[in-house]
Amino acid sequence: MLNVPSQSFPAAGSQQRVAPTGQSRNKVALKPGHSLLDWIRLTKSGRDLTGLRGRLIEVTEEELKKHNTRNDCWTCIRGMVYNVSAYMDFHPGGEEELMRAAGIDSTDLFDQVHRWVNYESMLKECLVGRMAVKPSPALQAQTEKTESTLVNGLSIPPPLKQEPLSTPLPVKDHRPRYDWFQTDGSVNIVVYTKRKIPSAGCAVVDLQGDTLRVEMLLGKMSYLLCWRLSSEVQERVDVQTVHSVGKVQVCLHKSVKDKWTKVGQSLEHHDTFIQCKDRELFYRECVLVSKTDVTHDTQVLRLQLPPGSYVQVPVGRHVYLKTSLQGTDVVKPYTPVDQTLIPPLQSSAEIGSDLHLMIKIYPDGMLTSHLANLPIGSSLLVGGPEGSFTMRILRDVTHLYLLAAGTGFTPMARLIRLALQDLTSIRKTKLMFFNRQERDILWCSQLDDLCTKEERFEVDYVLSEPTDSWKGRRGRIDACMLQNFLERPENAKCLVCLCGPTGFTELAVQLIRQLDFSKEEIHIFQG
Repeated sequence: MLNVPSQSFPAAGSQQRVAPTGQSRNKVALKPGHSLLDWIRLTKSGRDLTGLRGRLIEVTEEELKKHNTRNDCWTCIRGMVYNVSAYMDFHPGGEEELMRAAGIDSTDLFDQVHRWVNYESMLKECLVGRMAVKPSPALQAQTEKTESTLVNGLSIPPPLKQEPLSTPLPVKDHRPRYDWFQTDGSVNIVVYTKRKIPSAGCAVVDLQGDTLRVEMLLGKMSYLLCWRLSSEVQERVDVQTVHSVGKVQVCLHKSVKDKWTKVGQSLEHHDTFIQCKDRELFYRECVLVSKTDVTHDTQVLRLQLPPGSYVQVPVGRHVYLKTSLQGTDVVKPYTPVDQTLIPPLQSSAEIGSDLHLMIKIYPDGMLTSHLANLPIGSSLLVGGPEGSFTMRILRDVTHLYLLAAGTGFTPMARLIRLALQDLTSIRKTKLMFFNRQERDILWCSQLDDLCTKEERFEVDYVLSEPTDSWKGRRGRIDACMLQNFLERPENAKCLVCLCGPTGFTELAVQLIRQLDFSKEEIHIFQG
């Protein structure tokens, strides 16, 4: 479902417009010498980026409003004020988008597009100070704590205005509950989600030291349990899911066979049920165990989770890779794929212990170049899963159409498997796959094999720079191409999913709407 936000940020024609449902986002072309690496170099050059010669001040709302021009642009994010004038030409979304945050508290605007970005690290040399706000005791008590309460030595104040901690629960939703029991050698937490669980699962478990975090990703909602454990346990966790009744059991193995009186001390946000978008990202350290070439410039990276972590990524969701490059945290979202297009049956332990990320290596890409040269055995932080795609979008769908450009194929890969193996209501799944050259087509032979074996699946390749010998479609996406592809049989319920560069998805949506498909029949994955 395409649900365009009512806010004016980002602009309708912006290169980083993101809809709440998923949401393609791309960078605008930056001037030479204005890459992320160039920005990092500038912040380390010793240049005064605040205009205050190292002083940190308290900023009133009136003072913040005065700094709203291209060459004097201050903005506030979560109570901290930054002079972003020097960042104008480095901003991936362009000057126009950044100017929308000029002279105001831009926290909400920032969260629409950049919630996962470590802005404290990116803008630390631009820090002017904090907002001079004196919150009421009631508001102060409701303000959520962050991982670090200091930025350049300043404590982070509460928001300028009181915001609800989460979006109200859906009227028809039922709150999950949990129970626990123990044996001589184990402690078992049982979560009753009160709904069927998709085959891809919904459990995210992280045992770090004496802290246990158990999260259930249930559509747009997140149910979280978090304890400091009563006693020491072994590093590994076991998770079993009974999909049909919605039960998930997490088994901890005691280090000492003693009797526990409780699971442990409840920590902040324990037993909370809120929208996923309101849940703070959680990172765990993974190990790179292999790289497999897919094409001349694309690899599948296999990341092994730590022994105490178990992560089931729902179909259509993404994770975040975070690493420190030259002292700055760099973060980017990637949609996991399976080991192959239609993998053999795996045990639940295998499903939750590894992540496979299909990544295109860009010669001038700061993060992807780093990943290409990263030795096996290196560590990477992985956050999430996150994303807005839910199984409800597929309810009663009979014809599923997928439009993918380049690595926009990644969310489609698991969706194809889901449609063919789990959703018998879907009578036809068709993929139109756009690439420059034949050598760029990801998992081409696997897609062709699947077409041969599965009559409910079709794939159509389109190349913009084909060789003379290419016998398939040529060109770029256009109305005629889609008119032939997007069939609407009588009494059919259709869904069109898209993923790719912003220009591709924006044009595709326009063309699809011209063919009388509604907004509710379109879903854009984050690219």
